[in-house]
Formats: sequence, structure tokens, C-alpha cells
Amino acid sequence: MTRYTESGGSWLSESEYRALAAFRYHIRRFMRFSEEAAREAGLETQQYQLLLAVKAEPGAPSMGDIAERMQIQHHSAVELVNRCANNGLVRRVPDESDRRKVMLELTPKGERILRQLARPHRAALSTMAPMLVQALQQISRDMGNSGSKKPRASRNAAAIATTNERPQT
Repeated sequence: MTRYTESGGSWLSESEYRALAAFRYHIRRFMRFSEEAAREAGLETQQYQLLLAVKAEPGAPSMGDIAERMQIQHHSAVELVNRCANNGLVRRVPDESDRRKVMLELTPKGERILRQLARPHRAALSTMAPMLVQALQQISRDMGNSGSKKPRASRNAAAIATTNERPQT
């Protein structure tokens, strides 16, 4: 774990800590809403995330695509897909160009449940977005005002930033 401290103290001002805490708070509020909505629909939180990830990928995603998108290990993705397939939410489809590769697609039941959950999620985001944006803007302003206190990007931070940028193929 990388520690972001300098000798003589922290890099962050009190307002930076407050902005980070506000951002985390608003993300957590949204995640709690999402967890409760998934449970009410009879799904585990990760099952909803899987349905969303399958739907969002251009074309049918592979198990590896899903593991990456959900930031879980490949074997965990396989177990999650097994549970969703057993519940009739997704189906495996052999890749036409490489029969060893398995692609995923939503079943009609999976589509229906995803639509049922996506609408209230979009509504919740439209309500929570201004608070998230405000917190991000405060973080950004504070970063700009911190001047020489700004650390060099660590390898971990750079890896996270580039991992989230998927190349277009």
C-alpha cells in the first residue's frame, strides 16, 4: 500500500480531506441504494453489476472482459456467471472465431430485470450527480491550489488510471 505523506506532515489540506470524504460519502450513498434495489429485485449486488456489464459492452463480452470490468478475478467471474446462468439471467455463447472462447449475452429475463433496475438507478444518479460533481470540483480546485504539496504520481496511481482506459478494438 502506498502512503501519501511527506516528512513533516500530510499532503492534504483540511478542505481536501473534506472533499474526499464528501465524494466517498455520495458514492457510498449511491452504492447503498444500488445494493438495496438489487436485493428487492431478488439479485445479489454483483449479479446486477454483471447484467449491466454484459449490456454495456459493445458486442458480447468474454469472461475476461467481465472480470476486468467488474475488477474481480477470472475464477470469481466464472462463479458469478454460473449463478446468473442458473437463474436464467445470462447465457454463454461460443465465440464464432475461436470456439474455445465463451461470450456472454443477456437472456430476455436478464434484459427485463436489468431494465427494471436501470431506470431507478438513472433517477438516483440524476439526483445524486450534482453532489458528486460538486465534490469532484472541490477536489480539483483543492488540487490546483495545493501547489508544491502535490506529489509525483505513484506507479499505482498511474496503473489505475491506465487500467480504466480500455483500448478500442
